[in-house]
Amino acid sequence: MLRDELVAELYALNRAEKLRVVQLLVNELAADTSAEILEDGAVYEIWSPYDAASAAATLEKMLLEHKKKIGLCLNNILNIAAI
Repeated sequence: MLRDELVAELYALNRAEKLRVVQLLVNELAADTSAEILEDGAVYEIWSPYDAASAAATLEKMLLEHKKKIGLCLNNILNIAAI
């Protein structure tokens, strides 16, 4: 079937049939994609925040630095407004 004929046939479908076609195509694409990304039987490591104490310390440091920057900006704004 030529592409133009296929498109014409798709336009002629009712809503439920169009949704079924979309579902079919999405499932096929998902199956193809997962086959390329993950291998059957392979072991994949995942990161977890558990036992990551340094991550909490880093986040706290970043938050404190951000608060200081905000405070400095606010002080500058207040000083300018006072002039």
